[in-house]
Amino acid sequence: MKPLAPSDVFQYVEDNIGNFNTAKKVLRTSNARINVEAVNGCCYGRDDHPYKEAGYVKYCGQRFWEFISGDSSFFTEIIEPLGHQAKERNEEFEEAYNKMLNRFTLEFGEKFCNADGSIDWEALVELNSSAQ
Repeated sequence: MKPLAPSDVFQYVEDNIGNFNTAKKVLRTSNARINVEAVNGCCYGRDDHPYKEAGYVKYCGQRFWEFISGDSSFFTEIIEPLGHQAKERNEEFEEAYNKMLNRFTLEFGEKFCNADGSIDWEALVELNSSAQ
């Protein structure tokens, strides 16, 4: 996934503000007795001014993790489990990647290599450049 351009990020935030405001209006008109506070959470970083003029709160890093867990040290406690999960996922990815690389190598060898292992350039060029 490619990173968002700054203009896309601003549009995303504006869209969320609009969605938060719509949700508040709907709840007010339905006589719901629920206090709604729009929260923008960021897993990492710092923001020493969490209350935004647009009517929402932005919690970053430790404040975000404390907000969702109730534990002020949770942000450091999740590092090891997250690292373990990342390592497992990376190992799964590497295994799948290596299997696919082996399949491609085998197929290439069967279709475009001579018996001695050298590349059959004529067959490769025919596949790549022939009219049909």
